[in-house]
Amino acid sequence: MEKEIVENLWNGDSEAQIQAAMKLSRLCSKQKHNLAESGVMVPLVSMLHSENFEAIEASLCALLNLSFGSERNKIRIVRYGVLPILLNLLHCESQTVIQLSLAAMLTLSSCKRNKIAIASSGAVQILVEFINSSNTHTQSQLDAIATLHNLTTCQEIIPLIESSGVILSLLELIHGSVKSSSSVEKAIGLLEKIVSSSESALCETASTGGAIRILVETIEDGSSLGKEHAVGILLLICQSSREKYRVLILTDGVMPGLLQLSAAGTCRAKSMARELLLLLRDCSSCSSRHRQINHELIEQIMDEIDAEGEKLGHTTLRLVEEMIAKLNT
Repeated sequence: MEKEIVENLWNGDSEAQIQAAMKLSRLCSKQKHNLAESGVMVPLVSMLHSENFEAIEASLCALLNLSFGSERNKIRIVRYGVLPILLNLLHCESQTVIQLSLAAMLTLSSCKRNKIAIASSGAVQILVEFINSSNTHTQSQLDAIATLHNLTTCQEIIPLIESSGVILSLLELIHGSVKSSSSVEKAIGLLEKIVSSSESALCETASTGGAIRILVETIEDGSSLGKEHAVGILLLICQSSREKYRVLILTDGVMPGLLQLSAAGTCRAKSMARELLLLLRDCSSCSSRHRQINHELIEQIMDEIDAEGEKLGHTTLRLVEEMIAKLNT
């Protein structure tokens, strides 16, 4: 069968190539490895130029199958010139082809040696456009965000991603979506990665109108990971300029969600929430002794919340009022 697939991919007509690509996807790992070594990725990439969407879909599925679990094949596919073709396919009329092209871009971007090539191809700007497009399928949106997240692991690509307008796009997506959705969780995760890697990106996020409120809303209503990323960003913002952002964060009503997160969040979220609570204290005119008392008060309130376990609700609101009253006396 392997020999027949190779022959049909190289020399068959369109229908024979489609059938061969489909058969390739059903082979075992060893057989796929043998086919990759024989160079079948060359005709598969050539099939992507076809005007027949069925041929393109079959080729993309075959390339995805060859790339799974093989860094070598991912590098080869990029080397054979697939990137500009994929970028072109992202503008085609077939939603299936678009989704498969994004899946291919995501898979290829997981390979360290492909990251610079992908970023240099112009892919970043196109991926950002998918984040907020009203025509974007949810899975395509997630794949675009995940691909950008893969690229952020290469520090030298961060400035290119930052300059693409991605921060505003992510904030708009988070603002317009259900805070507990997977889209928000992935979007705010990418945002935290970017702002933690770039001081200018952090400043842009903090100074964008409504951004702090969006983060507060995510702390209140997001998924567990979404809340963790949101408090991480707010903590970075407050650490960057406590005097500038402390009142803004408090004004947007962060305290109830922050206290609840300090009791019921992930381990990382709890730690960051408590650190942010300490930064939000108003101790500008306090003596060192008074500051120590305030610190102990916050720890006492945290212990009370821990003891409450699941029973927060009105207790949280009471503690917020008590905390604010005591810390400002």
